[in-house]
Amino acid sequence: MSMRGFQQRVGALLLALALLPPRFAEAQAMRPERVISLNMCTDQLLLDLAPPGQIIGLSPFARDAARSWAAARVGTIPVLSGTAEEIMVMKPDLVVSSRFTKRETRAFIRARGIPLEEFGLVKTLADAKAQIHRFGEITGNTVRASERIAELDAATDLLRAAASASPVRVLPLSRRGWVSGEDSLITDLLKQGGLGNAASELGLQAGGIVTLEAIVMLRPDAILISRDSLKAEDQGSAMLLHPSIQHLFPPERRLVLPERLTVCGGPMLSDAVRLLATQISRLKPRVALN
Repeated sequence: MSMRGFQQRVGALLLALALLPPRFAEAQAMRPERVISLNMCTDQLLLDLAPPGQIIGLSPFARDAARSWAAARVGTIPVLSGTAEEIMVMKPDLVVSSRFTKRETRAFIRARGIPLEEFGLVKTLADAKAQIHRFGEITGNTVRASERIAELDAATDLLRAAASASPVRVLPLSRRGWVSGEDSLITDLLKQGGLGNAASELGLQAGGIVTLEAIVMLRPDAILISRDSLKAEDQGSAMLLHPSIQHLFPPERRLVLPERLTVCGGPMLSDAVRLLATQISRLKPRVALN
């Protein structure tokens, strides 16, 4: 190639870089190359928003397929024990974790000058979108993060449409009769989707245990559960097999969202909301008792 041709190609490359949006160019310049996650929820955000080559280590629960939506994506990425010493050996240029990760570990990382980004508990869809956006910023993957947020908004619109056609009261019911209260991700998911959480009629802010009698008296249109088993594997799951529950909530009145779709707040919520919309569209309100 002649010197003139080389200069022309360099000039074209510089022009293309100059035309890039400022945020994109800045994100690429600051993009970390070696990222470690210390928490199952940050594992999933990282696996979804970052290319595999950017990830050098994940939390001990990264391959837990029952709870992690992104477990199948782990592949050959190392799953770490989570100790501070191990992290130092890996020499990351960014560590992401939950604010519930062991305090001593987080302090150790900061003291060694390694950038650490902490994420709190997601209690609303707005929280989830904020975390996706922030994760896109710190990993230099803002475009993909924006796409994921748009997908969650579209799924929520789909759920609202299904709920408007079939206005129902839903009771989120977990092991041993635990129900999600007003201050929870499940409740906000139902609220943003236009559904009523029957637990609000019980006055539970953070959630709590309800009796079988209270559920029967409440008489919601459906229960929302993480899995629908036909056998009681332990005392915690036995309530769902009680004759009263079986009578009030046959299969067509059981909404099932697997735990891996709701235990964390992130891109998996789009799948959760779409699945819920499909089930709600087939559900009819109860006929009021006289």
